[in-house]
Amino acid sequence: MKFNEKEMLQFAQKLGRELKPQDIIVLTGELGAGKTTFVKGLALGLDIHQMIKSPTYTIVREYEGRLPLYHMDVYRIGDDPDSFDMDDYLFGDGVSVIEWGELLGHDLPEAYLEIIFDKYASSLVNENEREINLIPHGTRYEQLLKKVQL
Repeated sequence: MKFNEKEMLQFAQKLGRELKPQDIIVLTGELGAGKTTFVKGLALGLDIHQMIKSPTYTIVREYEGRLPLYHMDVYRIGDDPDSFDMDDYLFGDGVSVIEWGELLGHDLPEAYLEIIFDKYASSLVNENEREINLIPHGTRYEQLLKKVQL
C-alpha cells in the first residue's frame, strides 16, 4: 500500500483503535522511512495525545492511553535482547511496537504484525509517499488486517 503522511497517520490511527493488550507490531525500514510517524498514528488510535518521540537512545518509551503503548527501538541493543526485560512489555497490559525488530531474529515471538516501510520504492514516483507492506504472523494479525484494510 502507498500512503502520503496524512493517509499513513489515518491508517495507523485506525489500526490503533483495533489493538488489544499484548499485541505486537514490528516496524522495519531505513532511517527516515516513517516508522515513528506511523507510531504517532497508532498512539492516536490508543487515545494517547502526548508527543511521540523516537526511542532510539532510551530503548523504550512508555505512553498511557486506552492501553499502554510500549515503543521500543532495538537497534542499539545489537545481538543482546536480554539487555532489557522485553518480556515485561510483550506480555504486559499494553501494546508493544518494536522498531528494527527484525534484528531480534529468533527472539521475536511467533505471532506479531510486521510492517515494512520502503521509502525508496515510493520515492521514485512521489517523494511524499511511502510504500508499506503489512505481513501478519499468526491468526490474530490476519484477522486484525481484515478489519483495517482499506
